[in-house]
Amino acid sequence: MLIETLGAARDMGRLNTILGVLIRHGFGDSVRRLGLADSLERAGHALNWDKVADLARLQPPQQVRLAMEEIGPTCVKLGQILAGRADLFGPEWIAEFEKLHSHVPAVPLESLRDQLREDLGGEPEAVFARFDAEPLAAASIAQVHRAQLQDGTEVVVKIRRPGITDTIEADLRLLARLAALAEAELPWLKPYRPQQLVRELARSLKRELDLASECRNAERIAAHMAALPWIVVPRVHWAHTSARVNVQDHVNGIPGHALDRLDAEGLDRRLLARRGAQAVLKMIVQDGLFHADPHPGNVFYLPDNRIAFIDFGMVGRLSQRRREELLGLLLGLVEHQPQAVADVLLDWTGDDHGVNLSVLETEIEAFVDQYQGVPLAQLSLGQMLADVTAILREHHLALPPDLALLIKAFITLEGMGRGLDPDFHMATEALPLLRQVVRERYRPRAIGVRAWQGLRRTLALAEQLPHDLSRLLRSARRGRVHVGIELAHLRRVGDQIDRAANRLAMALVIAALIIGASIVMTVQGGPTLMGLPLFGFLGFVGAVLGGLWLVRAIWRSSRGGLGDEEN
Repeated sequence: MLIETLGAARDMGRLNTILGVLIRHGFGDSVRRLGLADSLERAGHALNWDKVADLARLQPPQQVRLAMEEIGPTCVKLGQILAGRADLFGPEWIAEFEKLHSHVPAVPLESLRDQLREDLGGEPEAVFARFDAEPLAAASIAQVHRAQLQDGTEVVVKIRRPGITDTIEADLRLLARLAALAEAELPWLKPYRPQQLVRELARSLKRELDLASECRNAERIAAHMAALPWIVVPRVHWAHTSARVNVQDHVNGIPGHALDRLDAEGLDRRLLARRGAQAVLKMIVQDGLFHADPHPGNVFYLPDNRIAFIDFGMVGRLSQRRREELLGLLLGLVEHQPQAVADVLLDWTGDDHGVNLSVLETEIEAFVDQYQGVPLAQLSLGQMLADVTAILREHHLALPPDLALLIKAFITLEGMGRGLDPDFHMATEALPLLRQVVRERYRPRAIGVRAWQGLRRTLALAEQLPHDLSRLLRSARRGRVHVGIELAHLRRVGDQIDRAANRLAMALVIAALIIGASIVMTVQGGPTLMGLPLFGFLGFVGAVLGGLWLVRAIWRSSRGGLGDEEN
């Protein structure tokens, strides 16, 4: 039954709503193929058939984007994650995913009052010198109100929507089960790795639901940006911050999408583009913690050509090893080293995907080699990264989630830089920093630190070696050591022998049926059919059917159909 497949009945109401949206947007056939046909009737109340004719005229990417917006915050966040997966989706899909936003009305203050009173320790009007009842902005997970602290500091108060956690948890449970069904029942979806995408979504949403975690991210990035005084990160007021509400300084500047105001305010567009690029490159290449969604709505331009970043709910993290790999990739792209680029990408994607790695390596090398001799100022680093991911997509290879997020941030950043200054070139800005990082990596002190760390790991391994050998010998004495050898050719030969044995056994059965039926035909008495002994007649029929099966199996074998033959 469906409940047994999809889990607890508590999610059935939400499931019906989601299925209703999917059917209305033209995904009824996929829903049926997932084995959810019984729920189609229960989802009928959610259908708005008056709109179906209009929806049917839309292209699939538009249909999917509209369905995601209608389902709610979980799918909106999923779409925002997919907007960074150029390695999985083509440009037309990415363009639609980038449009995703939640059309969610603000929650009235009275509906938030009980939660605010509990989190703030009193009425908001008493805690703050001023608290605006009308929200400054509203999104699917939280909404923002302007306020003023008792000392006169202007702040914004971000409040998580009541009940949103339960809705998202129900959606994640359903998405996890539907993703498992999709991989099993819809083979064409396997290259998109539905279950991995849902796990990535769950991690992202759980971090974003914790508004205090957003503030911790902001403070870490602010500490890293201390060397760049022109970068501003809003200060956190921890006395009023918790998992469901956070309070940060209000940023009063020019929004990133209001570029027409920059000239009037006397700001230097070219300098702003360079400073923004330097800041984000430092986050990525040096710090390993970066703002993963630096779109114009999260960037403000301030007097003295300063830049403020807000909303650190979505951040990317890169390990030291990943940063070193990224360094090799970027240097390879900028300095036209195709082999270095190919080596890094092949390491990232792995070699267990059933693709021809030599062909992939040749394509990557040819792609990078086409930029040989092109001046640095004419390179578009974001476009080069997008083209590389397109090559991987053609081979059904997917980048690790952290790298997909990183490439999205790079492409967004370069687009913002070009918006500020048409002559902005990310490659020109990146190369000095990349070379600086390389120099720092090979300084004697850095080499000594890495050598000491490697020596410590080697000594720890040597110290543990006698214990590991002792455990191995004890297991061997108890017969618990198993050696497995997997040889594809031997397994194929074994399959062929097995099929040959099956056909031989069937031939013996057919021969026995013929001989037995012939003997029965000579015996008088017993039931008859059309004047013939019944059991003899049935024996001959069985022999004929078996013979036909055997002829078909031999014919298919001669045609190369061994892989399709039944045992």
